[in-house]
Amino acid sequence: MSKKHVAVLMGGFSSERPVSLASGNPCAAALEEEGYRVTRVDVSRNVASVLQELRPDVAFNALHGPYGEDGTIQGLLEYLEIPYTHSGVLASALAMDKVQAKKVAAAAGIPIAFSRSMSRFDIGNVHPIEPPYVVKPVREGSSFGVVIVKEDQSHPPQVIGSSDWRYGDVVMVEKYVAGRELTCGVMDGKALAVTEIIAKANTFYDYDSKYAAGGSEHVIPAQISPKIYQKIQELAVKAHEAIGCRGVSRSDFRYDDRFSEDGELIWMEVNTQPGMTPTSLLPEMAIQSGLTFGEFVSWIVEDASCSR
Repeated sequence: MSKKHVAVLMGGFSSERPVSLASGNPCAAALEEEGYRVTRVDVSRNVASVLQELRPDVAFNALHGPYGEDGTIQGLLEYLEIPYTHSGVLASALAMDKVQAKKVAAAAGIPIAFSRSMSRFDIGNVHPIEPPYVVKPVREGSSFGVVIVKEDQSHPPQVIGSSDWRYGDVVMVEKYVAGRELTCGVMDGKALAVTEIIAKANTFYDYDSKYAAGGSEHVIPAQISPKIYQKIQELAVKAHEAIGCRGVSRSDFRYDDRFSEDGELIWMEVNTQPGMTPTSLLPEMAIQSGLTFGEFVSWIVEDASCSR
């Protein structure tokens, strides 16, 4: 029996287009090796008509950023009745909105950092909260637009209110949480390994650290106490469930163990479209659990459905 026809959706027109292409192509190649009939779709404004003509059995969503990660493409696929991978409309939209996602996480008992949302134009020359803090676009991924304001800075960076800013007018101002960067994937409702990310290029896990070769070191499994390791896995599953994710997701954490082993553990966000590039975290976690990359992407395809 021949395997399914899979349309791998990649590219698109968000600022994360290069990341999406780098994710989609390895997935398409792996699915072909697993015996699927694969069509690579570089998503444009006419994607609906392209998909109506193709009529694939499954749409593998390898898009990142707005339109691909925020419920938009998911709604279109529901309308076209094409089963698709990853999270559905509501979970995708919710996870993409950092402010609303944190409210849901906090209500589920997940520890979060203090934050407030505001117009970037209201920040001006006065610190909106006590530094150090982080300014994040509410609806962007891959660390686009993230600005860290240090304790010794006399005023917020002027780029936030400038005409050069391309990341939306509503931002989240969040207390800076010091410590180690940890992340944990969830697959089929179960936690995968916990990875520690050590950024090489810069002081935090920014775009270059994520996607440039040698930009970061991934320590898997993370060298932390079994108690904290298990706690991170539990919180990753809890966030996956609270947001309503399906298929695979990945939650990011900060863990400050400078003063005690228990330290402070803070959930930062859940990613419903984790990267699938050669330097991405989630494929490493799946491989560490005993799957090949081909088996991993095959599972994602077979998990696809509508009404997610």
